[in-house]
Amino acid sequence: MVENDDEDAESLTRGLQRYGHHVERVGGGIQALGAYGDADLVLLDLELPDLDGLEVCRQIRAEGDTAVIAVTARGTELDRVLGLQAGADDYVVKPYGFQELLARMEAVMRRVRMSAAQSPVIVRGPLCIDTATRQVSLHGRRVDVTRKEFDLLHLLAAQPETVISRKTIMQTVWGDVWSKRTIDTHISSLRGKLGSSDWIRNVRGVGFQLGCA
Repeated sequence: MVENDDEDAESLTRGLQRYGHHVERVGGGIQALGAYGDADLVLLDLELPDLDGLEVCRQIRAEGDTAVIAVTARGTELDRVLGLQAGADDYVVKPYGFQELLARMEAVMRRVRMSAAQSPVIVRGPLCIDTATRQVSLHGRRVDVTRKEFDLLHLLAAQPETVISRKTIMQTVWGDVWSKRTIDTHISSLRGKLGSSDWIRNVRGVGFQLGCA
């Protein structure tokens, strides 16, 4: 738990411990980057005294696949989009209900476990998606993607003949309904990183399908 407010941290820690979670709390971003390595999930406040929480999230995501839920008072649509783009698996706005947070934690961990249990490698032409290492390569060269970009690309590549609806994408990758912009932003980013818009086809009025550049 990365939380600067002592009262909030103590209350949440007690609640999580009652449900059997082992909780380690730090109060700043620098501490978080040094302590998260053994965690299954990070609850990350974005308002921190030393580093911006978005930067902390980016660095955690750049180093691996530890699950991250942003827990913050920043509640605008733009804030949500920025948090998800930074690599957060979910985004919870304060004040929130404790049972809702528990449900979101369970949903995030369920998606992490499902991803790890899927077929280890998907190959579509020159595109290779390794589930075990969560790495993407194109023509043998690694493509750096965020956690959500990987989940989105993996979902499309696992069903290359199927048009995946926006609703299915949101439920599978994000576990909730955010906005049309969330998907479009990630699709655009993936197309840029893969070097062609042909890799992800937009089927108007339906959804998206893996293509081939």
